[in-house]
Amino acid sequence: MVGGGILGLAVAREMKARRPGMDAVVLEREAELATHQTGRNSGVIHAGIYYKPGSLKARLCAAGASEMYDLCERHSVPHERCGKVIVARSAAELPALDELERRGQANGVPGLRRLTAGQLREIEPHCRGEAALHSPNTGIADFGAVARALGAEIAEKGVEVTTGAEVTHINRSGDRLAVRHAQGEVRARFAVFCAGGWSDRLAVMAGASPDPRIVPFRGAYLRLKPERRSLVRSLIYPVPNPALPFLGVHLTKHIGGDVLVGPTALLSPTRDGKMPRGPSRSDVSGTLMWPGTWRMGRRWWRTGMTEIGFAASRKAFVRAAADYVPELSTDDCEPAFAGIRAQAVGRDGALVDDFVMHNTERALHVRNAPSPAATASLAIARMIADQAEQGLG
Repeated sequence: MVGGGILGLAVAREMKARRPGMDAVVLEREAELATHQTGRNSGVIHAGIYYKPGSLKARLCAAGASEMYDLCERHSVPHERCGKVIVARSAAELPALDELERRGQANGVPGLRRLTAGQLREIEPHCRGEAALHSPNTGIADFGAVARALGAEIAEKGVEVTTGAEVTHINRSGDRLAVRHAQGEVRARFAVFCAGGWSDRLAVMAGASPDPRIVPFRGAYLRLKPERRSLVRSLIYPVPNPALPFLGVHLTKHIGGDVLVGPTALLSPTRDGKMPRGPSRSDVSGTLMWPGTWRMGRRWWRTGMTEIGFAASRKAFVRAAADYVPELSTDDCEPAFAGIRAQAVGRDGALVDDFVMHNTERALHVRNAPSPAATASLAIARMIADQAEQGLG
């Protein structure tokens, strides 16, 4: 197993449960588990409202959310079923809200209901809108703590977890796959790669197509100052653009007590978010040399300009959230943190909007695992394990 985020650890747990006698190793490039997407996000346990019925996201999210709540209970991981509202800010957004309601019902989202403007104020007194959807089963959790709990669980079952093990070379060696890394080499009958921001590079290294490519997006958050947290009781989202795999600027309670505003969505000059010496030359060239990046830019340049405006002006960023929480002001907010979203982009410029997996000889590669991958990680792990068992024979 390559990748020590929540999904890679969930797959290792599932495989070990199915084959207790199997020797298994998890390789993680960083010094600690869950330092990238798993540990730097809004921490939302999604209910499954947004996703096209029949997609992998739709099929796996609701089941994954139920299992995630159960796991949090068993491991005493901080979590809260706080609920969420998706707000139509004007009558023009009502058709899109209707579509979200249809999708949510088709996907079996529990407790989903339509709210009038008055009912919205009962749930979120400081929020204003034409109408809303309320999802009481949406919640929040500390996904970093979930990953650490999974890591401890698989270690107890004999899975070796090796950190500081960046993979540098992959090749077939007889009836094994030789995976060379910073601390040595592993020879495996079968390997699963859940490598997030590096998933495309490792897949190509193993013989897969370069399409799609990971294009990193940097998402920055603000937080409400403690005295203004009362403006938000749960999670408040706008109606998103259905053509984009981003949910817009939203307000979310965080399990640590913060209320977050964000995120932005800007192209990132690095895949890991670390810039001690400036942008990564290889990451920048990898993004700019991909034809899909330019095709995506031509298609979505207006959205890109809006995001640049958010990054350049905190006032503009906060104003987007004030569209549905009018009392919110720039003075209420302060910087929080940023994370990198590993977004797969096709050669044609399409932003890939579902989970994607590819096979190479003796390996399975998770090529795109955006939100709700953390929510659905235990359900995704079962699907991956089904495919891996076919490879193991």
